[in-house]
Amino acid sequence: MEMHQVRYFLAVAQQLNFTRAAEECNVTQPSLTRAIKQLEAELGGDLFRRERPAAQLTELGQRMHPLLKQCYEAAAGARSLASSFKSGEIGALRIALTHSIDLALLIPHLSQIMRQFNRLEFCFLRGTGREVGELLKKGEAELGIASEIDEAWDRLDTWPLFTERFELVVSKDHRFAERAEIEFDDLRTEQLLSRSYCEHSKRIAASLREHGINVNHSHEISSERDLIELVEADIGVALVPHTSPLPTNLKRAGVVGLDARRTVNLYGVAGRQRTAVASAVMRMLRGADWREIAG
Repeated sequence: MEMHQVRYFLAVAQQLNFTRAAEECNVTQPSLTRAIKQLEAELGGDLFRRERPAAQLTELGQRMHPLLKQCYEAAAGARSLASSFKSGEIGALRIALTHSIDLALLIPHLSQIMRQFNRLEFCFLRGTGREVGELLKKGEAELGIASEIDEAWDRLDTWPLFTERFELVVSKDHRFAERAEIEFDDLRTEQLLSRSYCEHSKRIAASLREHGINVNHSHEISSERDLIELVEADIGVALVPHTSPLPTNLKRAGVVGLDARRTVNLYGVAGRQRTAVASAVMRMLRGADWREIAG
């Protein structure tokens, strides 16, 4: 089935006249008639009753009309969308982030890139480090942001953006709330909340064990929202990256001697053509000054 055949069918269905439909489609009547006969042969029945001077839809034609109209409009919409993308009027960006990366880090840059396009469509995907790597490999994401990707793929391009420390976060009523630094000895009696969705959770747990902190009975948390609510309720304390967004009623403190830092990286696929939006965002993120954000 060709789209021009569908267009001719819709024109005849509207005009109920082959001659006027041919004029509307800017083709000769024999060409229009031949195309509709080919469509009828493909569908297995007559679509019109040829009654001079008018043409009437058959039962098959009436049933096919809404389907073919929908098909034609969808194809026209697809062509229009493709043309808009090609001309730069519409941009699209598919970006994958690990659960531990705060989207607020990208907002200033996304707001800036939006001014370069009449219309911009974002698709944000979330996953573990390994899942972000898979999304990049399969082409389901153009860019990835993570501290680590558990993927040894030689086509992954990696650009470090910034490195940040981990800090202890406690409730405003906690005994550490007014302290800027905490000793390991102070943590021995605290209930820890483990961010199981963080790429560095196992590494942090190992570091705490080395300093005699029992992490075997930590509460495992699977989302930042749950973590914040538990800390606010003073049910436990947690180690979070410096860029993690926290409400003002929570307090941060450094842990003396804790060797826990992470580098947030931008990932792409070497040799794969990127959209104009992805290329612009990549240049913007790589050229940004992250020092104030990273602390």
